[in-house]
Amino acid sequence: MRLNPLYAALLGGALLLSASLAQAARTVTDLAGRSVTVPDQVQRVVLGESRYIPALAILEGDQVVGRLAGLLPDFEKTDPAGYAQYLERFPALAEVPRVGHASADSFSLESVLAMGADLAIFSVEGHGPGAHNRALIDRLERAGVAVVFVDFRQDALVNTPKSMRVLGEILGREAEARRFNAFYQRELALVTDAVKTIPRDQWPTVFLHSRVGLHDSCCETMVHGMMGLFLEAAGGRNVAADRIPGVSGVLNLEYLIADQPDRYVATAIGSGGLATPIQQQPYVVLGAGVSETTARQSLQRITNRPGLSALNAVQEQRAFAIWHHFYNTPLNVVAVQALARWFHPEQLGHLAPEQTLATFYEQFQPVPLNGTYWVAAKGEAP
Repeated sequence: MRLNPLYAALLGGALLLSASLAQAARTVTDLAGRSVTVPDQVQRVVLGESRYIPALAILEGDQVVGRLAGLLPDFEKTDPAGYAQYLERFPALAEVPRVGHASADSFSLESVLAMGADLAIFSVEGHGPGAHNRALIDRLERAGVAVVFVDFRQDALVNTPKSMRVLGEILGREAEARRFNAFYQRELALVTDAVKTIPRDQWPTVFLHSRVGLHDSCCETMVHGMMGLFLEAAGGRNVAADRIPGVSGVLNLEYLIADQPDRYVATAIGSGGLATPIQQQPYVVLGAGVSETTARQSLQRITNRPGLSALNAVQEQRAFAIWHHFYNTPLNVVAVQALARWFHPEQLGHLAPEQTLATFYEQFQPVPLNGTYWVAAKGEAP
């Protein structure tokens, strides 16, 4: 039976169109375990957390702003000095529309749909929309916006290379993702392989004081998630592990004084970009544009407060501070190295997180390294 020539032509055209559409999309599995179909050539990206701009820059380099259709402004609000670095290098960043403030509740669906975005990158859990925001996700996908989840927060040391691989796939930057992941896994293994050889009863007890200075009450901490997981990887025993069941919580100062930790580690949310002068900020100051002297003075100012000054770790200068935003960035491997050197100076004193950080900026960032991201009360651990 011969087909009508017109029908045959139409059928052939339909098959070609179908094949073309199939080639114009790809399917990835994101960090929420969802199978997502994304455009083969992503053109317009919305970031549910703008603090992921440095993560995108690992893959996109000097083109990092080119595909941004919109973003949540958490980067400029929580890390103004880091954002200022990017803004100086990429003035067009200021023109990228904001789609809310710094929380999931403020995320504007209408704004995203008006931007013509074809992809939204969200965190499984974080400041912006998360995997639990089903209604928002459904509406975006029905409007033709693919939604992909990554994770640099919940289980960062496991999920950072997975997230970078997914980002590489959806952005067509697979080679760049493989290159970064090789660097990341090599640097993390320098710690984790060594820590495995140290008996657990030789691990110091550690109190991780989260966002010190933000609240009048003491003391907020991170435990089963975020930077709390860095302590375990670095060979430290979190004193809050058996007292706080969730990701974060509050440990009473009285408990710390009664059961003294071997190390005190504060996370620093102070920044050179805040309106308050560095010397007057009630926080530990670290990050872009901060000198080591200024950082150490801010740590000493915080730990001289009544209560904290009663801790043996503070009195004996076993007190340290680390940049708070390490918990939500591929830079987290540098934090693990710094912590490990503080916790095990004899076995891991040879680690060089300074060099790791410098290499990260030289090879994977379009902005220069300029600042201090961790500090000890008195020099580095011997």
